[in-house]
Amino acid sequence: MPRRKRNYEKKWKPDPRYGNLLVGRFIGQIMEEGKRSIAEKIIYDSFDIIHERTKKGGLNVFEQAIKNVSPLLELKSRRVGGANYQVPVPVQGERRQTLAMRWILNVCRGKKGKKMAEKLADEFIEASNKTGSAMKKREDTHRMAEANKAFAHFA
Repeated sequence: MPRRKRNYEKKWKPDPRYGNLLVGRFIGQIMEEGKRSIAEKIIYDSFDIIHERTKKGGLNVFEQAIKNVSPLLELKSRRVGGANYQVPVPVQGERRQTLAMRWILNVCRGKKGKKMAEKLADEFIEASNKTGSAMKKREDTHRMAEANKAFAHFA
C-alpha cells in the first residue's frame, strides 16, 4: 500500500469580474465557510484601494505581488538513517503560487485594526515593491534552504 494519500487535481474557476484564474484561486483561499460573495467583495475592494493609491491596475499589482512572493526553493523533511534532515527542494508548478497566496493571507490575518480589504491592498502594494512581511517570509525560506544546501544530495 502506498504511504502517501492520493493527490486529486483541483478545478479552479476564474473570477467573475476579470475572468482571471489566479484571482479565482485567491478568492477560494480567502473564502471562509463557503461565503464566496464576501470573499469576492474583499478582493475587489482591495483592487479598488490599490488603484486609488498607486494609479496602477489592481490586477497588475496583484499579479506582480504573487510573482515576487513565490518561492524558488523550500525545505522538505527527509528521514535518513534515524536522523531527520531539512532538504532544500525546488518548488514546482502551482505550489509556488499557493505558497505565495498562503503567506500573504497569513500576514494579513495576523494584522489587527483595519478592514481585510485594506490589509490586503497594503500587502499587495508592499509585495509588488519587494518589501513587506510576505517577502520577508520568502527570504527567510530561501535563507534556510541555502543554509541546508549541504543536505541537497538526500533529495
